[in-house]
Amino acid sequence: MTQTFNSPDKQLGGVTYGGYSDSIVVDERFVLRVPSNLDLAGAAPLLCAGITTYSPMRHWGVTKGKKVGVVGLGGLGHMGVKFARAFDAHVVVFTTSPNKKEDALRLGADEVVVSRNADEMQKHTGSFDFILDTISADHDINAYLNLLTHDGNITLVGAPAKPLDISAFSLIMARRSLSGSMIGGIAETQEMLDFCGKHNITADVEVIPIQKVNEAYERLLKSDVKYRFCIDMASLKSA
Repeated sequence: MTQTFNSPDKQLGGVTYGGYSDSIVVDERFVLRVPSNLDLAGAAPLLCAGITTYSPMRHWGVTKGKKVGVVGLGGLGHMGVKFARAFDAHVVVFTTSPNKKEDALRLGADEVVVSRNADEMQKHTGSFDFILDTISADHDINAYLNLLTHDGNITLVGAPAKPLDISAFSLIMARRSLSGSMIGGIAETQEMLDFCGKHNITADVEVIPIQKVNEAYERLLKSDVKYRFCIDMASLKSA
């Protein structure tokens, strides 16, 4: 694998210096085809947030009739909702922010649960086939494990800094499983892009000029983005 920055460059030698180039030399086996009907700005995050959420859903068999939970409605979570909807699953979003309910429904959720509400959580005990956990902050994973049905799975794509405290009984009582996932291979990424082309799926983005990248970073720290920033590369010429 050759990464876009600070990675040994197997094609030209030396190391790579970033993803803001006008052009790049790559091995043809690692080129992806973006469906022509997709907006390029909205398609750009598919190569990260898109494949990160698509891959575990495919692996764990999210299909029509499955009940799927998405924990967190951020850059990853909003893609998880779109994919689960396109797979024709019943989609439930879990959020700590009641004001995100309207947006979750707009993105394709069937239900929205405020996770701080114990009664709302209790109603869904033992009913989910699959849950995608996108949260990077410390949180109670057992609260979501207990929502899984027999043989249900929860996959982590968020990365909390602290180790999660997992109750053995949350897993063994119904043969539940906990797993993790990170992006995907070239073939699966192309499959994801083709799927997005078929269902007209892109990320919700805010396009910014490079001159506002510091402002965007500050907004990112405040979770003030819906749901990905995308830099207009043409603005580099006037930077």
